Amino acid sequence: MKYLSILLIVLAVFSCSETNENSYQSLFNGKNFQGWEGDTLNTWKIENGMITGGSLDELVPHNEFLCTQKAYANFDLRLKIKLTGSEGFINSGIQFRSSRLSDPDYEMTGYQADFGEDYWASLYDESRRNKTLIAPDSVQVLDWININEWNDYRVLAVDRHIQLFVNGHQSVDYREPDETIPQNGLIGLQIHGGGKAKVFFKDIEIKRLP
Repeated sequence: MKYLSILLIVLAVFSCSETNENSYQSLFNGKNFQGWEGDTLNTWKIENGMITGGSLDELVPHNEFLCTQKAYANFDLRLKIKLTGSEGFINSGIQFRSSRLSDPDYEMTGYQADFGEDYWASLYDESRRNKTLIAPDSVQVLDWININEWNDYRVLAVDRHIQLFVNGHQSVDYREPDETIPQNGLIGLQIHGGGKAKVFFKDIEIKRLP
């Protein structure tokens, strides 16, 4: 009986750890920037439990990124995003499998789940190939996007297969043909330079995948 009790305890602990490992984990606690790094003095703020970046009163001078301190390879990332602004280039996005650059030190390089006019829910290669790798139909995607309102954004990355979803609609299905492109790296939230724009992020959660 004693050994049976011990066995049940061990199985319960294993089952609990397995469940936690395979479940979604929050990347933002809603209170502070624990686990993140970036310009939290001028660009990135926490307002009402949300991460905000940029300004509607002043021109964002250049791209800014708030990025995780941990790297991720295969994962399912889900979050909510709202992009606002009316002057200049209004754009944001989510970096993944990315890294910081040293020159300029505010930039990142890697994949970006893009979000903004003419780039809605497309896959861009930031500061590397510097081009859109694949994009949804420009007319169709406008039926899926809630302009100036909250949108559900999902990034599913498994090996060299990348899929993007916005508000439940798949916008991108991409397989990386270049074997030299890293498939592991940081996740970053972007506010693009060149506009009076403000972006909001909340409910950021991730599940690591095999």
